[in-house]
Amino acid sequence: MDDLNQNPAKINKWQFWIDRGGTFTDIAAISPEGQMSTRKLLSENPEQYSDAALEGIRRILSIPSSDPIPNHLLDNVKMGTTIATNALLERKGERVALVTTKGFADALRIGYQNRPNIFALNIQLPEMLYETVIEASERVSVSGEVQVELDEVALEAELKRVYNDGIRAVAIVFMHGYRFHEHERLAANVAKKVGFTQISSSHQTSPLIKLVSRGDTTVMDAYLSPILRRYIDGIVNALGPQSNGQLMFMRSSGGLANARLFQGKDSILSGPAGGVVGMAKTAGQAGFNKVIGFDMGGTSTDVSHFDGEFERVFDTTVAGVRIRTPMMHIHTVAAGGGSILHFDGNRFRVGPDSAGASPGPACYRRGGPLTVT
Repeated sequence: MDDLNQNPAKINKWQFWIDRGGTFTDIAAISPEGQMSTRKLLSENPEQYSDAALEGIRRILSIPSSDPIPNHLLDNVKMGTTIATNALLERKGERVALVTTKGFADALRIGYQNRPNIFALNIQLPEMLYETVIEASERVSVSGEVQVELDEVALEAELKRVYNDGIRAVAIVFMHGYRFHEHERLAANVAKKVGFTQISSSHQTSPLIKLVSRGDTTVMDAYLSPILRRYIDGIVNALGPQSNGQLMFMRSSGGLANARLFQGKDSILSGPAGGVVGMAKTAGQAGFNKVIGFDMGGTSTDVSHFDGEFERVFDTTVAGVRIRTPMMHIHTVAAGGGSILHFDGNRFRVGPDSAGASPGPACYRRGGPLTVT
């Protein structure tokens, strides 16, 4: 938003701001002459384009969809995306294997034994993001003493087993690994040797005490990062290798990160965080410093609060997943305009799956299902 207040004379290239949602993608741009342009596209429209963000850039620059984007015309591209958020809400992430200390296979499933509804007789535990667990023979004490050396041979055999089953993402979470990294590092090397393409270690993903929160965050990173990386690689390939420094993504904390450094754990509230920053700036310009934000998209609805300072949290739960990473204080529910309505014989149920942009809700008349819209 601050970029919009620049002196237009200082801008000699195009600047783009993009909000890539699950249903719609919004593009705003400033030309070298300081003129503002906007576009709104369906996030998925395979009959017309392969990617909405790139198509929006092409349309503003008046470039045919089949032509490459001239990178030399771009100063920067800043993007917020709900790709990872929606994948988490709809449970459409990567297949993940969890590697943890022997004896702690069920630690994340047991969690903290919280009872949000103490009178519930039928307790519904959240679905785990990992598909299988490998218990590694290793143990390091709280003071760093190696009590059991990591059995790399046995671990390699187990990793090969799940790799042959088609799993390509692994989350490594060892007891006290946030402080003593060596065993996690060795396990990551074994996973790399086997051929895993996504390796998330807890000491790099969430280097904080508490096994459960650290473990959930690491699993979530392994679950979402491959989806995010494929999308980012597609954008970078279209803009050219030199665009790495120009392409930036909004983090859940409200800051920007270079495309190369953007990870799954940073992306959960990427889109909504940009909305909170925009809401605060816009309200401030209108003379309001206390506002409530309500952002209903196609897949999810986000509610936020601003009273002069951005509220951030470090421990939160999104879609039943405990996350420990700096994030804007935003409440997200899987209910948007495109959330699919299901009838179970007794009642209607909303979401969490969404009709998306293609085929979209039934009202798009493209054979889509009945939705909130």
